[in-house]
Amino acid sequence: MGSQSVSELTAGTNYKASEIDSFVENNHVTVVSNNENQLFTEPDREYKVVYKFGGYFDHSEELGGKEFVEKPTYVVEKV
Repeated sequence: MGSQSVSELTAGTNYKASEIDSFVENNHVTVVSNNENQLFTEPDREYKVVYKFGGYFDHSEELGGKEFVEKPTYVVEKV
């Protein structure tokens, strides 16, 4: 996949799964989808970027608790 390229994902915009795939391959980001693990199974299916966050909280065993991970995080949903 990954044949189509976008340089940024913008909240409120629709993208094909192949465009999101290419973006993920070329950037250090996290994508959360309501389509779970099927996000990249249909390259032409469209998804809308619903939210963009600067990071997220995650559990860290090294710290023994939660930590904020500064990493662009996108929430997408099937159109």
